[in-house]
Amino acid sequence: MSMENQNNQNDKPADGYVQAPQQEAKSVLAELAEFVSRKKVAEQNVAALAVEAKQDAQQNAEKERNTAGTGSEEGGAPVNDGAKEEKSERPARNNRSRGPRRPRTAAPKRAEGAESSENEKTQEERKPKTPRGTRSTAARAEKTEKPARTERADRAEKTVRAERSAKNEKPARTPKAKNVLADISSKPKVRIIPLGGLEQIGMNITAFEYEDTIVVVDCGLAFPTDDMLGIDLVIPDVTYLERNIDKVKGFVITHGHEDHIGALPYILQKINVPVYGTKLTIALIENKLKEHNLMKSTKRKVVKHGQSVNLGCFRVEFIKTNHSIADSAALALFTPAGIIVHTGDFKVDYTPVFGDAFDLARFAELGRKGVLALLSDSTNAIRKGFTASERTVGKTFDAIFAEHKNNRIIVATFASNVDRVQQIIFTAEKYGRKVVVEGRSMVNVIGTANELGYINISDGTLIEIDQLKNYPDEQTVLITTGSQGESMAALSRMASGMHRKVSIKPNDVVIMSSTPIPGNEKQVAKVINELAMRGVEVITEDTHVSGHACQEEIKLIYSLLHPKFALPVHGEYRHLVANRSIATAIGVPKENVLIMSSGDVVEICEDSCKVVDHVQHGGILVDGLGVGDVGNIVLRDRQNLAQNGIIIVVLTLERYSNQLLAGPDIVSRGFVYVRESEDLMDEAKRVVDDAVADCLSRHVTDWGKLKNMIRDSLSDFMWKRMKRNPMILPIIMEVE
Repeated sequence: MSMENQNNQNDKPADGYVQAPQQEAKSVLAELAEFVSRKKVAEQNVAALAVEAKQDAQQNAEKERNTAGTGSEEGGAPVNDGAKEEKSERPARNNRSRGPRRPRTAAPKRAEGAESSENEKTQEERKPKTPRGTRSTAARAEKTEKPARTERADRAEKTVRAERSAKNEKPARTPKAKNVLADISSKPKVRIIPLGGLEQIGMNITAFEYEDTIVVVDCGLAFPTDDMLGIDLVIPDVTYLERNIDKVKGFVITHGHEDHIGALPYILQKINVPVYGTKLTIALIENKLKEHNLMKSTKRKVVKHGQSVNLGCFRVEFIKTNHSIADSAALALFTPAGIIVHTGDFKVDYTPVFGDAFDLARFAELGRKGVLALLSDSTNAIRKGFTASERTVGKTFDAIFAEHKNNRIIVATFASNVDRVQQIIFTAEKYGRKVVVEGRSMVNVIGTANELGYINISDGTLIEIDQLKNYPDEQTVLITTGSQGESMAALSRMASGMHRKVSIKPNDVVIMSSTPIPGNEKQVAKVINELAMRGVEVITEDTHVSGHACQEEIKLIYSLLHPKFALPVHGEYRHLVANRSIATAIGVPKENVLIMSSGDVVEICEDSCKVVDHVQHGGILVDGLGVGDVGNIVLRDRQNLAQNGIIIVVLTLERYSNQLLAGPDIVSRGFVYVRESEDLMDEAKRVVDDAVADCLSRHVTDWGKLKNMIRDSLSDFMWKRMKRNPMILPIIMEVE
C-alpha cells in the first residue's frame, strides 16, 4: 500500500464519511480561490478607471477655463462642446460615488472569509433533510452537489461584472428616468366639462370626454330671471359639443325634471345622438319630442336600474336613488382612468312612496372597488341633518283634509312630483273627494305616470275640470301648477281672477306644497298675497319635504364611496362650498376637492385633478319660437324700454336737395303722458328743430351723423329737464 493510501486511511473520519466528499471540497476551494482572485483584479481595474476619469475631468475643466478666457479676450463667445462636457462630467459622478481606490491585500481575505461562511451556510442547506439514523454512507455521497457550488460561483462572478458595467456606464440611468416620466404622463386622463348647472339652480349638463368618446349627462333648462324680460326659457350653450359632434355618443339622463331634460328638444336638433334613461324619464322626454316633431329622428333607450350601457370608451351603470320624482338614478361611469360616480339629484329615503329605497349596497360595492371621483348633489348641503321621508307629507295632508271637511281644497305643487300627487290622491280618496288636475304640464306628467303604472288612481276619482261645477265644493280637490309663482301658471291665473274655468272663493283652502326655488321668492309671495286678498286660507307649514339630500345623507354617500377626488355639482356657489366642507370633514383631502365653474375643463387621472382649460358656455335665450335670436343687446334695449320708455323722432327730407319737407315730429311711449306734458314736448321739438337745421346748414348729408346729432341733443335736454334717459329712435324718410 502506498504512502498516500496509508495517509488516506489514517485520515478517515470516525463517523464513516467517504473520501470523495473531501476531495470535492478541496476542488471547490480551489475554484473559489480563483474566483476571489478574479474579483480582486476587477476591483483594481475599476479603481484604475476611476483615477483616470478624475484626471481627465481635471484636464478638461482646465482646458475649458482656458478656452473661455481666450474667447473673452478675443471678443467672441466661448465654445461649448456639449459632448466633451458630458464625457468629462459623467466619470466625475462615478468618482464621487466610489472614489479612487488602491489595491489592498486585506480585501481578498475579507472576501474569502465572507465566501467561506457563505459556503458553509450552503453546505448546511444542502444537507439531507431525512432524520438521523436513516441515512447510509452511499446516500450521503449521492447528496453531495458539486455543480451547485460551481453555479453559485458563476452567479457571484456575474454579479461583479454587472456592478462593474453599471459603474462604467452610469449615463444609462437617464433613459430610465425618462421612461418613468413617460409612464406618469401616459396615465389615462378623463376630461369633465360642466357646460351648466354650476353656480345656479337649473340648466344641468356635464360632458365626460376621453379620446374619441364624449358622454353627456343630463341636458336641462333654466327659467329666466327677473331681468330677462320676455324670455321663456334658457338653454345651455353647447358649442363645444357641436365642434366635437363626432365624439358625442349619447345623452345619459338621471331623472325627468325640467332642469335635467328640458333642453333636449332644442339640443337634439343640433346634436342628434341616442338618449338613455329609465322608463318614466324616457316617457317624459318623449312628450317633449312629440311637441317638436322629433320622435322619428331621435333614438331612445330605456335602461333599468342595475343595467349598464356601453358608450365608446365608457360603461355607464344606472343605480337606484330616491328623489321627488320616480325612476331617478345615479350614474357610475367606468372610465379608463377609474370609476366616476355622478349622484344626480338624490336623497336617501328608506320609506319611499313608490318603488324601492336607495341602493346603498351598490354604492358600498363601488366604494370597495375604489372610486376615483364623486360628483355629488349640493342643493341642500347647507342644511343639517337628514331630509324627511316623502311619507311625512302624507300625514300632513291627512290632518288638513280632516280639519277642512267643509272647504274646497286646492293643492299647488310641482308637476313632476309624482309621489306628492299620489299622496294627495290617496288622501282625497280616503275622504271621498273627486280630483281635478289642472295645468298643462301637470296633466301631461300625471297622464304619463298613470299609463306606466307609477301612480295608482281608483276608477271614478279623476274628473274633468268642466265637471267641477257638478259637485259640491267640499267634495272636490284641485291639484294645480303654479307653486313657484309663475305668471302664466294655473294658480297665478286663479289668484288674479284670470282663470277661465275656476274662480277663487273665500271658503277655499290653498295648500302650497313646495318651497320657493332661490330667485322665485317674490313671485310666490305675490301669489300668496293675492289669494289672501280674496279671503283664502293659505297653508305652507309642513306641506313639503325636499327631494335633495341634507348634510348627513351627503356624508353617508362619501363614507360609502370613499372617493379620491370630490367635485361638488348642482347648486349655487355657497352650496358647492358647503359640500366641500362635508367632503373634507369625511376624510377627503382638501387639495382633492375641486369647485368647478361652468365651462371649466377638468382633467382627472389617478394622481391629479385640475382645471386645464376653459370652453365656451353660457345660456341661449328662448323667446317664443326664436332660439338664440335674443341676446344681451336686445335684453338691454328691453330693460331700457321698461325702465325709461321711448321717444320716436320722425322727419322727411327731399332726396336730392336734402331739404326738410316735414317734421320733425315727436312720438312718446312709456316716457311721459303726452296730454299732461305738452310744454315739455314742445320744447323737445324745438331742440330737435335746431339740431336738424344746424346739420343741414353745414351740409351734413350722412344720415348716420344726422341721427346721432338728433339723439345727442334730445338726450341732453331730457336729462337736464327730467333726469331721465329714454330710448331715442330717429326715423328719416326720403321723398323725391
